[in-house]
Amino acid sequence: MSPVDAAEAAGALDAHRPMLLGLAYRLLGSRYDAEDVLQEAYLRWVRVDRAGVAEPRRYLSRVVTHLSMDRLRARQASRESYVGPWLPEPVPTVPSPFGPLERAELRDSLSTALLHLLERLTPPERAVYVLRTAFELPYAEIAELLDRSAEDCRQLHHRAAVRIGRDQRRFTADRAEQERLLEAFIAAATEGDLAALTDLVAADATAWSDGGGRVRAARNPVTGADRVARFLLGIRDKSGPLTVHRRELNGQPAAVVLSATGFAYAVTLGTSAGRITDIYLVANPEKLSWAA
Repeated sequence: MSPVDAAEAAGALDAHRPMLLGLAYRLLGSRYDAEDVLQEAYLRWVRVDRAGVAEPRRYLSRVVTHLSMDRLRARQASRESYVGPWLPEPVPTVPSPFGPLERAELRDSLSTALLHLLERLTPPERAVYVLRTAFELPYAEIAELLDRSAEDCRQLHHRAAVRIGRDQRRFTADRAEQERLLEAFIAAATEGDLAALTDLVAADATAWSDGGGRVRAARNPVTGADRVARFLLGIRDKSGPLTVHRRELNGQPAAVVLSATGFAYAVTLGTSAGRITDIYLVANPEKLSWAA
């Protein structure tokens, strides 16, 4: 391939890069893996007869979707050896690497709460759910991307929605409510106020902590308001003085907490009906390179 052809191919992919990166990230929950998928998609793109590609965006979306689904299938085996809960890799979204997030669907589909719920789905269910919900593609177009019938895709979306079920409330909360609960959560946690913290979380709240075996974290989810509050204050007591920085992660209000012992924690919340339903703590340093 000549340098001119390579530059043209790269330019065509770069024109759609934010959308493609957002698609791969929503499918995989990992910015690192999503970047790898885009690199592999580029290698396929430069080898194809691009003169015969009428719509580069659709062609590239198809390639990225199939590559991401392949990774999801391969990841299922390796996930069994992961130490403790696996959480999506947090991504700063100011500015957004995924393009404008002007629609609520685009923003909500990046939330840690939703990406965590999407781990329940099969790769085809996840692909259809993301393409339909985040990108609002008609079933006929999704069918072309996935080599399935439109009716099959409709059924896959229905099954995905059922499997996510009532937990959808955790990623569609009002932003003002999210901001208020996060501020109150940070204040109670940093001040060590057990009563206030317990009052903020729902009775069936769950705390998820992802240390990846590299940072001390709970090996299993912690459930129940009292247990969750005591678990969080235990982290505070063991970490020494904390520095909290407000950030927007995955399109949602969030915080990055730096401990005196050198650890960083990315904190995002799932909320519903004025209470915190889920606390997501990502401490695996491989997922927080941007926080260094």
